[in-house]
Amino acid sequence: MTNRRDFIRQSAVLTSAVMMGSAFTLKPKYKLGLQLYTIRDAMAKDTRGTLAKIASYGYEEVETYGYNRQYYKHTPAQFKLLLNNNNLTSPSGHYELNKYIGPGTKPEDLDRYVDDCIQGALILKQTYIVWPWVDEPMRPIEQFKEVVAALNKVGEKVTKAGLQFAYHNHNFEFIEQNGETGYGILLRDSDPRYVKLELDLYWSTFMKQDLPALFKKHPGRFPLWHLKDKDKTNPELHTTMGDGDINFTKILPYAADAGVQHMYVEQGNNYIPNDLACVERSAVFTKKLLK
Repeated sequence: MTNRRDFIRQSAVLTSAVMMGSAFTLKPKYKLGLQLYTIRDAMAKDTRGTLAKIASYGYEEVETYGYNRQYYKHTPAQFKLLLNNNNLTSPSGHYELNKYIGPGTKPEDLDRYVDDCIQGALILKQTYIVWPWVDEPMRPIEQFKEVVAALNKVGEKVTKAGLQFAYHNHNFEFIEQNGETGYGILLRDSDPRYVKLELDLYWSTFMKQDLPALFKKHPGRFPLWHLKDKDKTNPELHTTMGDGDINFTKILPYAADAGVQHMYVEQGNNYIPNDLACVERSAVFTKKLLK
């Protein structure tokens, strides 16, 4: 016969188990990802061997960079096989869409390139096509509005193909021009059905953005994040994850609000002693951060 003390103790244990189970179920788990721009030189020299190395470091998914009907001098089918052989997936890729908007470009060229990107992404089984850059002539506010209009058109086409479209930021989108910022225009004028956002945590913290407020105002809009740390001595430089001054443990709790599905380690410069050593060191820290 269960007495009152036993009943209270058992109830407390059961309640705790339910709460822990619920928390475990709700806590998102992220695979360790890498933006391949980080190791662009190594990928150019030895694509096959480099993919094998990063897989051995614990990376499970990669974000491609660049595409001209080939990924790293491999057809989409060939590159997909290389990924499969190393148990890697590629949920997203950066495509050089910026080359097809601005002075001297034609709308039909952008349209053709988008078609090419869609075909490559489908073969790789990517979910996201990412617009990664805006050339300087298109950064003034009035020109950036043209970029946003193009993002909507591209995003609609990508969505109709069964994929999703995203825009990746740097620092210039946060620079105020006549009381406006490019990022503000992007959030205001781009259609959330067609244009998602890949947030670079280095650049957004470098530009002192209030990320919790941003996620609260635009929940679920940021399915992709770049994890890039800032050098403690020279903030213009990147560094390996965990060795800089960005406190990622304060940002990660907001990942669910942001709608994050994939996170990629990225480092664009300051490789000490080299790029592969840096991504191996970053993997050790980031695996602990994400699990």
